[in-house]
Amino acid sequence: MTTPPPVINIRAKANQHAVFLILLAGVIFLIAFFLSQYYWRSHRLILIFFYLLTLVISFTGILKRSEPSVSIALTPQRIQYYHRHGHWTLAWQQIQSINTIKETVGLSTIVLPYVGIKLKSLDILAEQISPRLANRLIHEQRPLIRFAVMQNLLLLEEVQLNFTPYSLESGKKIKGPLAAFLYHCQVLQKGLGYHLYLPETSTDRELEDFCQLLKQCQRYAKNYQ
Repeated sequence: MTTPPPVINIRAKANQHAVFLILLAGVIFLIAFFLSQYYWRSHRLILIFFYLLTLVISFTGILKRSEPSVSIALTPQRIQYYHRHGHWTLAWQQIQSINTIKETVGLSTIVLPYVGIKLKSLDILAEQISPRLANRLIHEQRPLIRFAVMQNLLLLEEVQLNFTPYSLESGKKIKGPLAAFLYHCQVLQKGLGYHLYLPETSTDRELEDFCQLLKQCQRYAKNYQ
C-alpha cells in the first residue's frame, strides 16, 4: 500500500508571539491598576500611558491571534493560501512560474519581500479566490504598485482602480471587487512580472528557501500525476 504524500503546512510569521503579547498586556494592566491605587494623583499621565500601551499591545496580540493557524498548505495537487479575509486555491498545473521579486535600481538589486506567482491564465482566479480576499489584497498590495510607479515600471494612469466588468475568455462578465482585483493582477504582471504575491510574513522561513520549496513542490506535482 502506497503512503500518500504529506501535506506541508506553513505557519505565518505574522501570528507568532500572539499569546505572549496578550499575556504581556494583561501583566502591564495589572501593574498599572495596582499602582493607580496609590499614585494616580501624582503620576496620572504615566499611568494613562501604561493603560494606552496595554490597549496597543493587546490589540496587536488579538490581531495576530485572529490570523489562520496555517497560512499556506502545499499538497501534491495544489497550493492553498489562507488569510483572515478569505483564501485562494491553485492547482500546480495552473502555475507558469514562481520566483522571488528582484528589480535592478541603478547599480543595486532590490529584493522585494514577496514570492511572485505567474499564472498560465488569469481567468482561473475568478473561481479560485473569495471576493472578500480579492478586495483586501488590492489594498494590501498597494506598496507593490507604488514601487512599480516609482521605478517607472508602470504609469500613474495604469494603476488606477478599475471597476468595469472583466471579460473572461469564456465570455462571462465578472463585476465588483473581483473584477477590480483581476485588473489589479494584470497591472502587477505588466509591471513586476507576476499575478499573485505571497508576502514574506505569510511564511515560516527565509524567502529564498520558501521559493525553492514551492518550486520543488511544483516539480514533484508533475511526477505525481
